[in-house]
Amino acid sequence: MKVQASYSEYSVQGISEAARKAEERGYDIFSSSETSHNPYLPLVLAAEHTEQVQLQTSIALSFARSPMDTAYIAWDLQNLSKGRLSLGLGSQVRGHIVRRFSMPWSAPAPRMREYIVALKHIWDSWQNGTKLDFAGDHYSFNLMSPFFNPGPIDNPDIQVSIAGVNPNMLRVAGEVCDGVILHSFNTPRYTREVVLPNLQLGAERTGRSIEDIQISGGGFIVTGANEEELEKNKQETKSRISFYASTRSYADVMKTHGWDDTQEKLYRMSIDGQWNEMGAQITEEMLENFAVVGTYDEIAPKIKSTYGRYATSVAFSMPIKGEDDEEVLLNILKKLKES
Repeated sequence: MKVQASYSEYSVQGISEAARKAEERGYDIFSSSETSHNPYLPLVLAAEHTEQVQLQTSIALSFARSPMDTAYIAWDLQNLSKGRLSLGLGSQVRGHIVRRFSMPWSAPAPRMREYIVALKHIWDSWQNGTKLDFAGDHYSFNLMSPFFNPGPIDNPDIQVSIAGVNPNMLRVAGEVCDGVILHSFNTPRYTREVVLPNLQLGAERTGRSIEDIQISGGGFIVTGANEEELEKNKQETKSRISFYASTRSYADVMKTHGWDDTQEKLYRMSIDGQWNEMGAQITEEMLENFAVVGTYDEIAPKIKSTYGRYATSVAFSMPIKGEDDEEVLLNILKKLKES
């Protein structure tokens, strides 16, 4: 199992140090996300200050950018990192794409499929000199004069993953992607009954199997040095679970467990702005389904037992306050990476 690290300090020094430390500690993947900052810029710094660790967007928004724009950014990052980029894309929800980015919205799964196919068409044009001539329902590209063509690079095979929760998007991942990035708002039961079967269905469309798909993550990890820390982190995770559970786009996960009433109540609470009270609606049973919970000395085998059955990589981090914490982290990483 590969292990993924991310950064928390958005500064030149902070990102560079986080990437360097991740590689030094033996992490396999260093990731950046698109929340309050651009996800691509940190990976430029990470590429400069590392040599081996894989660099991944987890995730970058697709529909906020043209496939051509994403193609250029990914091509340059792949070249700068000497082939270490893993492009993770996500659709986001309608409100953010339309109201925050002022971009068009349509059914996300068909649009995402076309987006990925367009990316690969553009990259093939640059690498192999094929004619740029892509026409789809949402995107069309047929102009690429030499002045705007970046040309071939040494490592043109960019790994593309998409975030997937619902069946249609999971089938797209299986059909046209190298991997899928599972949401933290996920449970082992939902993975068994919805995620894996739909990935397989998508893979079969192009003569592949689920073994050809890299599967990243899929749930929360709650840990701490002792029971007191663990309890504090459990309460924080309940709040995070309640936030996602209030979103109707993720309602199917709650429905799988028969928690429809809780989902609807949380949605109403979110409309009323009761964010601070929502975590109390998440029961211990729900937490145990959404998260792997254990102290530092318990967590590694629990993660492997839960996610090792299907995940090829998992994200893990913990606060480092001194040499003792560093030793604990290195030991956990070693156990996670053991076959």
